[in-house]
Amino acid sequence: MTVHTTDASARTDALADILVKRGHLTSPRIRDALRAAPRHLFAPARGWYATDGPGPRYAIDRDRDPATWWDAVYANGSIVTQVDDGAGDPTLGVAEATSSLSSPGIVVAFLELLDVQPGDRILEVGTGTGWTAALLTALGADVTTVEVDAGLADTACQTLTMAGFTPLIVTGDGALGVPDRAPFDGVHVTCGVDRVPYAWVEQTRPGGRIVVPWMPEYGDGHQALLTVTGDGHAVGRLVDSANYMVLRAQRSTLYVPEHTAAAVETTTRLDPREVTASPGADVAITAALPDVMGAPRDRDGVVEVELADTAGTSWARVRQGEGEHRVWQAGPRRLWDEVASAYARWTEWGRPGREEFGLTVGPDRQVVWRDDPSNIISP
Repeated sequence: MTVHTTDASARTDALADILVKRGHLTSPRIRDALRAAPRHLFAPARGWYATDGPGPRYAIDRDRDPATWWDAVYANGSIVTQVDDGAGDPTLGVAEATSSLSSPGIVVAFLELLDVQPGDRILEVGTGTGWTAALLTALGADVTTVEVDAGLADTACQTLTMAGFTPLIVTGDGALGVPDRAPFDGVHVTCGVDRVPYAWVEQTRPGGRIVVPWMPEYGDGHQALLTVTGDGHAVGRLVDSANYMVLRAQRSTLYVPEHTAAAVETTTRLDPREVTASPGADVAITAALPDVMGAPRDRDGVVEVELADTAGTSWARVRQGEGEHRVWQAGPRRLWDEVASAYARWTEWGRPGREEFGLTVGPDRQVVWRDDPSNIISP
C-alpha cells in the first residue's frame, strides 16, 4: 500500500509493514531504527529508481515531481545516486551505476544477519549515502564507516551530521579496513566482493560477525554470514541472494567478442537456461571454476550464456536453440565444457540449494564448501 503523504513517520511505518509481510523485517529494534533514521534524509534530490525485482525503473527529481520522489524513496527499491564514478548523470539510467541508496529490504536483511547489539563496535565498508551508518548508529553501535570516494564521503558526512548521527567516517580503501579502530565486534559490507579481504577477518574479534554480499565472478550474488573463529578464520553459510555494486578494487569486466570467427562451433543438449536458472548450481560452478566469469544474456528473447576466464585467454558463448544449442568456444580452454562438467557434478550431489553451501576465509585462501566446512569443493 502506498501512503500519499510527506509524513515521514507514516511513510516509514507503511514501508516497515511491507518489509514485515515479505519476511525481511522481524526485529522491533530495527523498525525503531528505521523511524530514527528516516530514509528521505539520505535520498538524493535526483536519481534513478529501480524496484526490488522485476518492475519499473525511472528517473526521480524532488523539485520537478515531489510526489513521485516521495513514493520512490519509501518504496522497496534502490536509488542510483552516482554513475561512472561521478562522471555521468544518474537520472538517465544508461551509465554504469557506481553508488546507490540500497533497497530497504536488503538493508534490513543484512542488519538482521549482523544482529547488532548496543555498544558493539562496527566497521561498515561502503558509506554511500550514509543511511546504513545511521541505522547502525540508531541501533546503538559505535560505527566506523569507510568510503573510497571522497565526494561521497563528504556528502554523507554532511547528511549524517544534519540528521544527528556522528559515526567516524574514513575516506580510503575499504578492503584495508581501519586497523587503528580494531578490534570490531562486526563488519557490515555494502559492496559486493568476490574475495573477502582478510583484513576484515583480522580486525574482527573471535565470535564477531561479518555480513557481506559475496558476488563471485560467475552467476548470482549471495548474502553471506561469517563468524570469526579463534584460529584466524571466518566461516559461515550463504543465506539468500544479494546484488550490489562491486568493491572498486575488485571490479572486473566480462568481455566476449561479438564475432565468433575465431571460435570452434559445436552443439550441446544441455540447455543454458537450465544451467543459469538452477538455484545452487552457480555456487557449485564458481567453486569449481573460481577464475571463470559468466553471466546470462537475453538477446531478442533468446537466452545466451557468455563465459570468459579472468586471465583473458579463453571465452565461450552458448545460445539457446530448439533441442540442441549452439556453442562457440575460443582459446586454450573449453569453458562451456568445464561449466557443463561442474553442473553435472552438482546434479550428482542431488542439486543442493544455495543454503547448503558456505565460505571459509583464511590468511592464505578462500574456499567454498558444501554441507560442512570440512567438505571443501576443490577446483
